[in-house]
Amino acid sequence: MKRFFCSLLAFTFVVVPARAADENVKIDDEVKKSTAKGFEWLAGKQGADGSWGDSNYPNNTAITGFALMAFMSQGHVPNQGKYGKEVAKGVRFLLASQREDGYLVGARGGNMYCHGMATLALSQLFGMSGDDDVKKALKKSVDLIVKCQCKDGGVNHGGWRYEPVPSGADISVTIMQVMALRGAKDSGIHVPDETMKRALSYINSCYDPGTGGYTYQPGNRAPGFARTAAGICVLKLCGEYDKKIDQSVSYLKKQMDTPREHFWYGHYYACHAMHQVGEKDWADYYKLIKKKFIDMQSPDGSWSRRDHQSAGPVYQTSIALIALSVPANYLPIFQR
Repeated sequence: MKRFFCSLLAFTFVVVPARAADENVKIDDEVKKSTAKGFEWLAGKQGADGSWGDSNYPNNTAITGFALMAFMSQGHVPNQGKYGKEVAKGVRFLLASQREDGYLVGARGGNMYCHGMATLALSQLFGMSGDDDVKKALKKSVDLIVKCQCKDGGVNHGGWRYEPVPSGADISVTIMQVMALRGAKDSGIHVPDETMKRALSYINSCYDPGTGGYTYQPGNRAPGFARTAAGICVLKLCGEYDKKIDQSVSYLKKQMDTPREHFWYGHYYACHAMHQVGEKDWADYYKLIKKKFIDMQSPDGSWSRRDHQSAGPVYQTSIALIALSVPANYLPIFQR
């Protein structure tokens, strides 16, 4: 009994500081001021049709999805909250963009990356609002994702590529589909277990055991910050707690301050991943991006860092707002 209480006391001293660090990650006045300016700028960039986009990607379903996720990350839902009208218009754009087969691409075109992001946004909208029209569109978009999964039994088995056909795969497009499926499943939409099982198998095939990072395709290219953040995010969301995640987190932390590629895309997934990891890793990450993002914000409220790998300032601003707003705990996909 004495040994038991000694062990219990030692355990208490180990876990309490970590939990305290996790609980101390909050939206303070500095973040509130920064995000308020960001939301005002983003609302002003909405198109007449309800969409958001950047110069090279106008009226885009993926960028509209990111923008909607940003507003929802601080509780703005259709016709509720300061930006409820903007969110409602954005939802109408996504619903109007859906083809009969469920594909969310819009009049300007798109690909499965756009479809996946728009589907994720719809899953969060349905989870937060329960709207029947959103539910119908979400079910159709999920069915299309399931139908387009590669099932050839080869190296691409379980993944998705840019076109809505069951052929080819890469980790970037695949993870976007898995995020959408996870969000839909959490909101009560049926997703076949076998679909998720095959997808996780493909993602695991992109793991590089030498570094703990994730590659673009199995054995293709070196591991990268963005791909690794995405890999950790999805595996944690899907309940995969393999020890290799610890190695992946270590790989990610080494590149956290100055990732060499895909800065915004990488931090979109890193904020998901580190929040799921939690405790001190999450607290340290949020402290880092809070300072970095607020320092990078333009006087007009946008984030417009020149980056040839970014779609543009609407995309960048949406991601910065999502990352800074995680502690508000509104988006279902972020909840542990």
